[in-house]
Amino acid sequence: MVCIAAFIILAIVGVFVAVAAIFKPKIWKSYTKALKKAWGCLWKKVRLQKCETGFKEDVKNSLLSRVMLKHPKWVKPLSIIIEILSIIIVVVVVWAILTAIKSLLALWALGSCNVTKPSACSLGAEICSIDESEPTNVFEATGRWFTEWGEIFEAFPDKFRTYKAEDYDFNYITINPNEVEGLPTAVDIFDPGCSVCMASYVKQKKAGFFDDYNVRLVPFAIQDAEGNYKFKNSEIIVRYMFASEQIRSGLSLEIIDHIFTGENSEGISYQTKFNEDYTAEEAAKKIESWLKKAGAKDEEIKEIREMINYPEITDKMSQNREIVENQLRVKGIPTMIYDGGKHTGLWEKS
Repeated sequence: MVCIAAFIILAIVGVFVAVAAIFKPKIWKSYTKALKKAWGCLWKKVRLQKCETGFKEDVKNSLLSRVMLKHPKWVKPLSIIIEILSIIIVVVVVWAILTAIKSLLALWALGSCNVTKPSACSLGAEICSIDESEPTNVFEATGRWFTEWGEIFEAFPDKFRTYKAEDYDFNYITINPNEVEGLPTAVDIFDPGCSVCMASYVKQKKAGFFDDYNVRLVPFAIQDAEGNYKFKNSEIIVRYMFASEQIRSGLSLEIIDHIFTGENSEGISYQTKFNEDYTAEEAAKKIESWLKKAGAKDEEIKEIREMINYPEITDKMSQNREIVENQLRVKGIPTMIYDGGKHTGLWEKS
C-alpha cells in the first residue's frame, strides 16, 4: 500500500512541483524519477506481481532516516503507522473516485448528482428537490451508498424510452376542461409552494404552452421519508384544489393562478405568504375568498371545506406520489411530460 499511496501523493503534488521547477529545474528531474518508480511499483501491484523495485523501502527509509539515527526504537512503530496511513490514503482516494463516478452517472440518469438529496447538487437542473431522510448511523449510510448505485442502474433504461402523458393514471386537473381535439397532451407536475414551479408556470402561461397542449396539472405536495411536507401549506392547497374541482371544473385553477401570479396589497407574492406567514386556518380562509370571487356559492364552499379531509382526497395525493416517486423516479419538480420526453426543472421554451 505504501507505493500506491506514494504514487497518489506524488500525482497530487505534481502541479506544485511543476511550478517550483520553473525556478529550480533539478526538482522536476528528481520528481519524475520518483514518480516513475512509484508507477512501476503500482503497475506491478495492479497485475498482482511482487514489487521488486525497492520503492517501498526507499520511501520508508527517506521518511525514517533521521529517526533511525536519533531514535532507532521508534522505527518499527513508525513503519507500522506509515503502512496504516498508506491504507487510509488509498481507501479514501478509491472511495472518492467511485463517488465521483457515481455522481456523474446519477446526473446523467436521474438529473441530479446527489441521489438521496438532489438539492445538494448544484450541477443539475433548477428544481425543488424530493429529498430522502439522512442516514442516522454508519451502517445506514453504507447501505444507502450501495442502494444509490441500484437506483442509478435502474434508471438507465428510462433515458432511452419514450414518455406519453396518457400512460400514467394521475389524478390531475385539466387546464382546458374541454380538451381541444388534435392538440398533444402534456403533464405538468408541480408543488404550490415551489418557487421554481411558480417560475415555470409563469413562463408557460406567457409563452402559450397551455394553448399548445392539452395540459394536465398534477398538484403534488413534496414530502420527506417521515411524511413531513417540504412547504408549509402545500398540503392544504392541494386538498382544496382536488376538492373544489369535484364541485365545479375550473375552480381549482383559480387557486393555483392566484398563488403563482398574484400579490397582496403590499406587493408580496401569495406563494411567499402561504410558505412563510399564513397558518393553516389563514390559508384556508384566503383560498375560500378566491373561490367566492370565482363564483362559488356559500353552500359549495362549505362542501369543499368538508371534502378536503375525505379519504378520497388523501388517496388521490397518495396515488400521485406513487407515480411520481416510484414509476417516474422523479427527484425534483417541476417535472413535465410532453413531446415524448420527461423534462425536469425550470421550463424553457425550446
